[in-house]
Amino acid sequence: MSETGRKTRILFLCTGNACRSQMAEGWVRHLKSDVIEAYSGGIWPAGVSSRATNVMAEAGVDISSQTSDHVEEFLRIDFDYVITLCDNARESCPVFGGEARLVHKPFKDPVMATGSADEIMRAFRKTRDKIRAFVETLPESLPKKI
Repeated sequence: MSETGRKTRILFLCTGNACRSQMAEGWVRHLKSDVIEAYSGGIWPAGVSSRATNVMAEAGVDISSQTSDHVEEFLRIDFDYVITLCDNARESCPVFGGEARLVHKPFKDPVMATGSADEIMRAFRKTRDKIRAFVETLPESLPKKI
């Protein structure tokens, strides 16, 4: 819980809101919904990746009802943290009002993986597992608000 006694509000932001931010939102909803209210958005929403949906389902997390949303849809929400998951999102992130802290935690984009179908799915699983490990540290690992 935040200092206000409510759940900590976090927006996960990446370029397409197709994979990494969707995974982060899903993991938070699955592992941390008692203390974090999660959202995800993109600079250029591209739809939720079916591969991301599939690898999350393998891990027991259903993200099939999540939507790919433009970051501007969230500008009026008073976030505690906006976590950018790629360099492009950090560079293009709009300014959020209130006291939102910007945190940058980049993850390799599995959408860019090449090779066989198995190699591509391994890249998605690797990103999924790294994002889970990061989410497991939240909100304690985030810098304290000033």
